[in-house]
Amino acid sequence: MQPENFLPLAPAQAFCPNPDCPAKGQVGQGNIGAHSHKQRRFICHVCHQTFSARKGTAFYRLQKNAVLVTQVLTLLGHGCPVQAIVAAFALDERTVRAWLAKSGAPCQAVHEHLVAQPQDLGQVQCDEIRVKTQRGVLWLAMAICVKTRLWLGAEVSPQRDGQLIERLIQRVKRCASALGGPLLLCMDGLASYRPTIKRVFREKLPRSERGRCQLVEWPRLLWAQVVKPYDGPRVVGVARRVYQGTHGAVAAVIKATQGRGDINTAYIERLNGTFRSCLSSLARRTRALTRTSASLHAGAYLVGTVYNFCTEHQSLRLPGLVGGHKWLGRTPAMAAGLTTHCWSVKELLSYRVPPARWRPPKRRGRPSAALKGLIKRWG
Repeated sequence: MQPENFLPLAPAQAFCPNPDCPAKGQVGQGNIGAHSHKQRRFICHVCHQTFSARKGTAFYRLQKNAVLVTQVLTLLGHGCPVQAIVAAFALDERTVRAWLAKSGAPCQAVHEHLVAQPQDLGQVQCDEIRVKTQRGVLWLAMAICVKTRLWLGAEVSPQRDGQLIERLIQRVKRCASALGGPLLLCMDGLASYRPTIKRVFREKLPRSERGRCQLVEWPRLLWAQVVKPYDGPRVVGVARRVYQGTHGAVAAVIKATQGRGDINTAYIERLNGTFRSCLSSLARRTRALTRTSASLHAGAYLVGTVYNFCTEHQSLRLPGLVGGHKWLGRTPAMAAGLTTHCWSVKELLSYRVPPARWRPPKRRGRPSAALKGLIKRWG
């Protein structure tokens, strides 16, 4: 394998990351050239600014080789303790934790760009994990699409309150499509879910007259809760309650998404177990306590994106038809139609999310000839 510094630059696959450039985020338009092969820098011929080939990735401004960083983050994403990585690679513990914190933002950008888009989810399950820290407790709220096992994101908060649940439900709404089939939400008996769902899943009803638009609930929204009463530390029963929709409609969605069974939160509980095994700070009895909410947030998005794009799920595999393979493995992102192959961790960490397309500035008066030319070329 050749070192990264000796690999040829590919300007046709790069885009300008400058937020003020009219050509930002556009690939293959001929505006990107190679500025320095030794330093691996591109140049944009529109804004005349140079930028690193690692800009926007988890490797940006890291002095170590990308292969070493990928190996360390792969181990972190699969539950290897930091102390073991320090002993194996002779690295400083602060360096390893800094790499973990730095990987959170690029992984979240990939998640927001590919996963947090309107799609037909079918059934979504939500839950919260109590995480011990060195100074108290944090709560990690997550959601999963049952049909494709796709992890829909996470929110972190010091309290398990309505604000945490509202941020989680808002994230689920961004991933759901109001024009698709019925959407079933299943969660535990936390009281904050009921008013939050009613408040979040509403849309403005257009009107021709002046005045405030009426807010209407999603027409095909279903949601239910699994309530487990306790007698001390023991669960003494399970109560399943449907708060919106009919039992027949809920049963139809469950049959279409999980095949059989009743209202449950089994899939999000299994995902919680996956995260507990991959993030050492989430284990119930551990010495690797979380230090800050930012480190927990970064670790959750590293593990979540590796789970979505880089890990084949056994329940998603298909019978092999060509190539002599008995089974064809699929990741949750492949099952959801977000990608066509299983990503490597390096491919995930190297993915560059393009910025939003350039919009002409609003100015008074007639636009100049130069601005008209930019609008015609890049607008």
